[in-house]
Amino acid sequence: MSKHAYLTTTLPYVNASPHVGFALEIIQTDAFARYHRLIGKEVFFNFGTDEHGLKIQRKAKEEGKDPQEYVDEYAAKFDNLKKALNLSYNNFVRTTDEHHKKAAQEFWKKCLANGDIYKKLYKIKYCVGCELEKTESELVDGKCPLHPALDLELIEEENYFFKFSAYQQKLLDLYKNNPEFVAPDFRLKEIKNFVESDLQDFSISRLKEKLPWGVPVPDDPDHVMYVWFDALINYVSAIGWPDDMEKFEKWWPVIQFAGKDNLRQQSAMWQAMLMSAGLPTSKQIVIHGFITSGGQKMSKSLGNVVDPYELVEKYGTDAVRYFLLAKVHPFEDSDFTIERFETDYQADLANGLGNLVARVAAMAEQNNFSLNKNYSDADAYLPAEDIENYRFDEALSLIWEQIKKLDILINKEKLWENTSNKLETLEECAIEIQKIGWYLQPFLPETSEKILKQFTGEIKKGESLFPRLNR
Repeated sequence: MSKHAYLTTTLPYVNASPHVGFALEIIQTDAFARYHRLIGKEVFFNFGTDEHGLKIQRKAKEEGKDPQEYVDEYAAKFDNLKKALNLSYNNFVRTTDEHHKKAAQEFWKKCLANGDIYKKLYKIKYCVGCELEKTESELVDGKCPLHPALDLELIEEENYFFKFSAYQQKLLDLYKNNPEFVAPDFRLKEIKNFVESDLQDFSISRLKEKLPWGVPVPDDPDHVMYVWFDALINYVSAIGWPDDMEKFEKWWPVIQFAGKDNLRQQSAMWQAMLMSAGLPTSKQIVIHGFITSGGQKMSKSLGNVVDPYELVEKYGTDAVRYFLLAKVHPFEDSDFTIERFETDYQADLANGLGNLVARVAAMAEQNNFSLNKNYSDADAYLPAEDIENYRFDEALSLIWEQIKKLDILINKEKLWENTSNKLETLEECAIEIQKIGWYLQPFLPETSEKILKQFTGEIKKGESLFPRLNR
């Protein structure tokens, strides 16, 4: 088994502030990263921002700002998630970084040398929201189903194209030989069906006179790279390619976390680009569903987003992490409402874990009880199989089953009374709570740290882990 793990999110587009839909993706990746560190692996956890393209140029103009000034401001808003969500990423890549731009140009040259880049007249219907062209079969009532409020734009110009159609069989072989390449399996089936259809070459440049905000195409000052082509290359530029091949070979290939609207780009377009450049494909693509609001996709363009910073300020970081990991299905769409969030907070965190820890700590202090046993990876069990399969919800469900069992035990034994086996049962409960604290490290790191500190040595009452809400 490899001692290294390279994990990455997609790069969020900086045309608006972060929303809870992206918080889901980065918290999932963070839990997976923390788990791998816990079992002794060295982890490279990549995050960053996608900063070129038409949407950025237009948003900067709307706000009366230079594009670089605009992306600097919004990149900081995303990097601030590290503190707000207690994230452990150790690399923040920006597609406006000089190293990334040079890597994108070198990648272009390799694809060109392989005969996979050519120029032709480009005439399509284009969704600015997706930064993708749309075929008639993808439209609903003449609109992009993901951005129904936006009018499609008709584009006609000469662009460079990537020979995507040449990689149909190689992509199908990749999926056949790696049946877990895309998780979950129904997303693998979906991308296979797409690739088995008539693959179309895609545009990878824009005229600089219309869109100056992009990475310059090598040896052609009239064109800049299409935003998707440029941005995807961050996964290799982040680990040193092409300048530091020792670093690249240490970490590559990567496990990529992405939303279902990124399935085509991550698991087909990007893999074909890697093949063209002569690089190994990714290790795995993990696709999550959308967080919906009243059954609609939560998105910036629809104006129904929930701000993760506001959630954290009101309920705390670990409460937000708990809901997104335990109550949102890792692969299917899940609806988010404040009412549901608060109901789960009260039941599972305030009245569940928080109340259990407070009760046992209070009784331990009354009895001058100490716990000198420390659990570590040598003698504690993590719900590893669920985590390895990205079922964070099921892993946390197992932990909460143990919390419920301890509540039942305390009530059955009437631990608050002076029974003959009180100290023995109290020790059992304290040990189990310490184990729970250890189990929670990948998911609720701040809460885990508090529990392990409180339940090591002399146990004392402490502040409530999750104060009850005043409704």
